[in-house]
Amino acid sequence: MSTNTAVVENKKAWTAARVRNLIIDIVIWAILIIVSLLCLLPFIHVLSKSISEEAYVVANKVVLLPKGFSLNAYQKIFADASIMRSMYVTVVVTISFTVIGMFLTICAAYVLSRRNLKGRKVMTFLIMLTMYFVAGTIPDYLLMSNLHMLDTWWCLILPLCFAPYNLLIMKNNFQSNISDSLIEAAVIDGANHFTILAKIVVPLSKPIIATIALFYAVGRWNAYQDALYYIKQNTSLRPLQLKLYYLVVAATESFQAEGGNIGVLTNPEVLKAACVIFATVPIIIVYPFLQKYFVQGTMVGAVKE
Repeated sequence: MSTNTAVVENKKAWTAARVRNLIIDIVIWAILIIVSLLCLLPFIHVLSKSISEEAYVVANKVVLLPKGFSLNAYQKIFADASIMRSMYVTVVVTISFTVIGMFLTICAAYVLSRRNLKGRKVMTFLIMLTMYFVAGTIPDYLLMSNLHMLDTWWCLILPLCFAPYNLLIMKNNFQSNISDSLIEAAVIDGANHFTILAKIVVPLSKPIIATIALFYAVGRWNAYQDALYYIKQNTSLRPLQLKLYYLVVAATESFQAEGGNIGVLTNPEVLKAACVIFATVPIIIVYPFLQKYFVQGTMVGAVKE
């Protein structure tokens, strides 16, 4: 009799545990769905505005689904002959910026991750200090002027090509994933640090390298404030984000000058939405190819020794 009671109690406990786990799973899925929608719905809203007729956008009737269908905003973007030049400038700057930034970050992270380097804690602290204290916009502009870098490619590439935050993430990754015994074995076999970095550290750190490269590329692709300050005379060096910014400003001024008559010009709100989509799509296309490495690199890079 006691055995049957024990079996019944075990079944009840197992059923209760299963129900509890099911409830937890439902709550987790609900939270994930809500968070996903919070990230996705604004993008859908902007996309709908960019392809809706202007009258519906002006009347604030476009929420998630487009009202009517119009590509006038995209036609206005591609009608600007210099837009492809700006796209070319952005691609070249983003690639150069990412390559230089990754080279500096990987080399610095490897050096600072070696425990036998004297003063590495002091150097790490000095680099980390720049995350909290910056000179400001005016000193940066004066520095670019004194270095004769205004209206050149280099003012878009060099100033921000090294990020202390990215360095700390990669340094933690090297310390947690690359064992000292592996480095010592390579040194005993006669390998120098350049060989160790190229043939051991980098191949074993593909996830974090892909993650940091994506950080650099997305940050540079979306930036336009430095170009707004540093590119004045040489308009052919305006990156895509800055070109779209001027396009929206010109459309806003022209629209206001016309008294806001619907149908005379492309509505600025519609043009803004189209510019956002036009500038975002290239990064969205690239991300799926790096998603696997991005997730792995973010998790591993978060581990601190």
